[in-house]
Amino acid sequence: MTTITIQILKTNGHSAPGKLADAEIHFTGGELDGLKLVGFAVWQRRDGRGENVSFPARHFTVDGDRRSFSLLRWIATREAQDRLEAAVLRVYNSPNGNGTKP
Repeated sequence: MTTITIQILKTNGHSAPGKLADAEIHFTGGELDGLKLVGFAVWQRRDGRGENVSFPARHFTVDGDRRSFSLLRWIATREAQDRLEAAVLRVYNSPNGNGTKP
């Protein structure tokens, strides 16, 4: 069985405006044991009410337009991505800022 641990790395004030923390997903057990997925970030919502999570992406330029390619995508429905965002925010808002999600 694979267990994921969501690691929150709060910013020290020297990052982009509105960025609150970086987040990593650490894997224990199963085929992904010993690996981590990086590139998540927790941001203050633009309307000031709560937070949202950005997912890892690769940026590229086509004809002068900057675009991004999402590195973690849902398979059948967006609900999978929504569950992961909710889990990251739950850990971010927990008292110690770190937690485990099976």
